[in-house]
Amino acid sequence: MSTASAPAPASRPAPPRVLTVAGSDSGGGAGIQADLKTMLALGVHGMSVLTAVTAQNSLGVQGAWELPVEAVRAQYRSVVDDIGVQAVKTGMLSSAELVATVAELIAATDAPAVVDPVGVSKHGDPLLAASALDTVRAKLLPAATVATPNLDEVAQLTGVRVTREEQLPEAAAAVLAFGPRWVLIKGGHLAGDAVDLLTDGREEHWLRAPRHDNRHTHGTGCTLASAIAAHLAQGRSVPAAVTAAKEYVTGAVAAGFALGGGIGPVDHAWTFRTRTPHPAQEPGTAAG
Repeated sequence: MSTASAPAPASRPAPPRVLTVAGSDSGGGAGIQADLKTMLALGVHGMSVLTAVTAQNSLGVQGAWELPVEAVRAQYRSVVDDIGVQAVKTGMLSSAELVATVAELIAATDAPAVVDPVGVSKHGDPLLAASALDTVRAKLLPAATVATPNLDEVAQLTGVRVTREEQLPEAAAAVLAFGPRWVLIKGGHLAGDAVDLLTDGREEHWLRAPRHDNRHTHGTGCTLASAIAAHLAQGRSVPAAVTAAKEYVTGAVAAGFALGGGIGPVDHAWTFRTRTPHPAQEPGTAAG
C-alpha cells in the first residue's frame, strides 16, 4: 500500500491588490476604513499605509495626530516590496513633509495612482496644512494618474471658484496644469444633478447621476477615489474605471444611513444588501 501523500491543492491566485495611503477615521465612514470597505466590495485586496489617526465621529473631527514620515515610508515599502500593488490611492496626507514623501514613493511605483487631494473633512475640519498646498501642486499632482478634487479643493489648489456646471472645464484645465494625466472634477456641490467632468485635456467625459435626497454622505470622496483605484487595478481604462466608480458611489450615497447625531456614512455594502436581503426582510418571514 502506497504511503505517498496526495498532492497539495493549488493555491488560488491573489486578487488584484490596491494600496491606500490615508488617515484613519475612527467613526468608520471615511479614510482608511472607507477605502478598505470599498475595495472589498469591488473584489480587490485592500492594503493600507496609515498617515494619521483622527478622533472622528458623525459630528466632526475632534483631534488628529500625524504619523512620522519614517513610519509612513516603512509601511509603504513593506507592502510594495513584498506583496506588490496594481494601484495606489492617496487621501489625507496632512503636512508638506508627508506629501513630499508619498509623492516620491508613488512616482517610483509602477502602478496607476489615484490622488484625492483631501483638504477638509465633510464637516469643514482642516485635514491639510496650508503650508502643504505648494507641495501638493509641485510634487503630488504630477505623480497622479487621476486626481479627484471636489470644488472646494479646486479653489484651494488653483483659485478657480466654480458656481456653474459650465465652469468645470476651466477648473479641470487649472488642475491639469499641475501635471496629473487625468483629472476628475467632482461637481457634487453644484445644484441639480450630480455632475462630474473627467478629462485629460483632450477628451472629455461628462458623468451625471441623479441627486439623492440623503444628507448621510460622509466618506463620498474617499469612496469614489478608492473605487476608481479598484477598477484600475482590474485593468480598466481610466474612463471605464471612473464610470464604474461613479455608478458604485451613487448607489452608496443613495443607501447612506444615519449614524450618531450628525452626518452618517455612505453604505459601502449597498450592492450586497441589494442582492441579499436580511432574513427579516425575506418575503414570507416575520421579524422579531
